Amino acid sequence: MAKDVLKFLREKEYVSGEVLAKKLGISRVAIWKQIQKLKDKGYKITSDQNLGYCLVSHPDLLLPQEIQRGLSTNHIGKKIYYFPELKSTNIIAKEKVLHGAEGIDEGTLIIAERQSAGKGRLGREWFSPAGGIWLSIILYPRLSPSYISRITLMTAVAVVRAIKICTQIESQIKWPNDILINEKKVCGILTEMSAELDIINWVVVGIGINANIDHQDFPKDIQENTISLKEVSGKEISRVKLVKDFLREFKRYYEILKRREFFSILKEWKLNSHTLGRKIRVDMGEKIITGEAVDINEEGALILKKEDGELVKIISGTII
Repeated sequence: MAKDVLKFLREKEYVSGEVLAKKLGISRVAIWKQIQKLKDKGYKITSDQNLGYCLVSHPDLLLPQEIQRGLSTNHIGKKIYYFPELKSTNIIAKEKVLHGAEGIDEGTLIIAERQSAGKGRLGREWFSPAGGIWLSIILYPRLSPSYISRITLMTAVAVVRAIKICTQIESQIKWPNDILINEKKVCGILTEMSAELDIINWVVVGIGINANIDHQDFPKDIQENTISLKEVSGKEISRVKLVKDFLREFKRYYEILKRREFFSILKEWKLNSHTLGRKIRVDMGEKIITGEAVDINEEGALILKKEDGELVKIISGTII
């Protein structure tokens, strides 16, 4: 009901309680209660005895109704589960896929204002305070498990595009899953899946963006290598707009990927790469390889040229 009240408040500068009550078929007292609920969520609403209610401003919260307003994607973001706080959006997304009594549609989002146990690749902790963007997307791509690396790279391109559209800030992609600004990490991507031998059952793509976080609020051990969009721009950015821009770009690239036209996504990835052309060390778990990053192939694997000229294909690893 509060969502319906909000819809009418957006249509006119002032709307009387009497008009709202008639439109929604409830009492004026019930309208007042819904107005209070909206105020409690952070909406600034003023009232005038003669004119009625006026919506003055929106809260800086990633509320479903704010994200979905004007969002023109077919299915990405059509269903959003919102939490003020949870352990990890990826954990909740996987629980919903595995144990949800109701069918979980493709493109469903789990989004939180903060995470108490956010995680990155290889089980690393991900600092996730209020002011960031912490979300997970549930997908059923009907592709081979070999596409999992490509889904991560595709997501990275969508993030770089969305940051540019929303803030005009240029960012770069560090293989396989980090977004950097000024050599510092602003975003991480965690892609998890369940698959049979030849087909993916489901994918959960987790995205964490350091949006409106003050630099001094980052833990001291990561301050040197971490940055936020607020820090770069010198002001707070619209998190809702950034999420909308990301979902639109993600939808566009995901449709391309499903058509198995990854080459066009890969071309954009290379244009925004922080990795290619650099001499790097890659931790592959059992060993560390040093060489020049010369290419990313059609599978999303990193091609490293060692000092002896040997080319090594790396599907999974961490650049150190």
